[in-house]
Amino acid sequence: MFDLVLRRATLPDGRKGVDIAIKDGRIAAVAPELPGEAGSEVDATGRLVTPPFVDAHFHMDSTLSYGLPRVNQSGTLLEGIALWGELKPQLVQEAIVERALAYCDWAVARGLLAIRSHVDVCDPRLLAVEALLEVRKRVAPYLDLQLVAFPQDGVLRSPGTEERLRRALDLGVDVVGGIPHFERTMADGAASVRLLCEIAAERGLLVDMHCDESDDPLSRHVETLAYEAQRLGMQGRVTGSHLTSMHSMDNYYVSKLIPLMAEANLGVIANPLINITLQGRHDSYPKRRGMTRVPELMAAGLTVAFGHDCVMDPWYPLGSGDMLEVAHMGLHVGQMTGQAGMAACFDAVTVNPAKLLHLEGYGLEPGCNADLVVLQAGSPVEAIRTRAARLLVLRRGRVISRCAPVQAELDLPGRPASVSFTTPVA
Repeated sequence: MFDLVLRRATLPDGRKGVDIAIKDGRIAAVAPELPGEAGSEVDATGRLVTPPFVDAHFHMDSTLSYGLPRVNQSGTLLEGIALWGELKPQLVQEAIVERALAYCDWAVARGLLAIRSHVDVCDPRLLAVEALLEVRKRVAPYLDLQLVAFPQDGVLRSPGTEERLRRALDLGVDVVGGIPHFERTMADGAASVRLLCEIAAERGLLVDMHCDESDDPLSRHVETLAYEAQRLGMQGRVTGSHLTSMHSMDNYYVSKLIPLMAEANLGVIANPLINITLQGRHDSYPKRRGMTRVPELMAAGLTVAFGHDCVMDPWYPLGSGDMLEVAHMGLHVGQMTGQAGMAACFDAVTVNPAKLLHLEGYGLEPGCNADLVVLQAGSPVEAIRTRAARLLVLRRGRVISRCAPVQAELDLPGRPASVSFTTPVA
């Protein structure tokens, strides 16, 4: 006997009329018209059922802090970094925890059940690290939170930061981060990549580095990152986030760079909402978009994911934890409006980031965790187009969030009375 069966689901790969049976928190079977009794059943009525959304790149220590200690008037990356530096001495652990927990509530309601968050380790108190370790423990029953030790001010540029980063890892932070383009020189940036990758290799940890978040085509630290991943035998365990300088590089150099990245099996994370907002600020017109070369990187076989990056913090005044909004922006900025491109953008907020985070038990196959989202849409493309409502969110087979279908009752002159669904489902 199954605990729960979702009937007549549509899956992201296009299969329709599929039943998903759940037993003991895991998917027990996936097939049309499954026989057998169940403790309860839910009729998906042809709606899309998908594994949960995954955010590959976020900053939870700063989320929901917009306006503290003041508003970013220019909206630039550098003013945001300066603002964060002003705010750090004023941070209180309890406030970080409460803001992060509130954001996790938003995330769950939007079907976002796994987040990789960078946490600043430059504060001598490691206040944010301790706060997010507490948050990770408290949200574990309903959300996977993976933490990256992130030296926001530069591991070499900021005195004492290497020791603090190691301390954060000792406390249980999961991943080694970095920001080579913020070091004082290109040589220091390359040295920081080498140092941080060696620390990760010694400890058997993953690497996720803010890399080349710049409009400068000569910011080429991703080349060093790919080299170090190969040198240390860390292929498939190293990720470069942002990589916005690739948008400004000439095609000849990129024709060399992308194969090097592919040889290293480098993961890539673009952050469409923030990249399109912060990059190109020094341009008049023509004005660069800034997001890295997503279609080309995907075509080369690299795993490319999208991140939300920021929500209501010193860098970005908007956002709601909706990864469909991220995918929506990503396909526009990347000009990926063909059917295959739009489907790839859905993958960039589901299966691809799950792969980069090395999530265990993620997916729709028997044996996977019964972490599922029922969307008010009939396909991944429709879900992105309409930012579909998350009708049900399940964690280990238990419904942890539900939402009524979004609809509007129309009473229009010359039209029959009707109920118009925001997302019609066949």
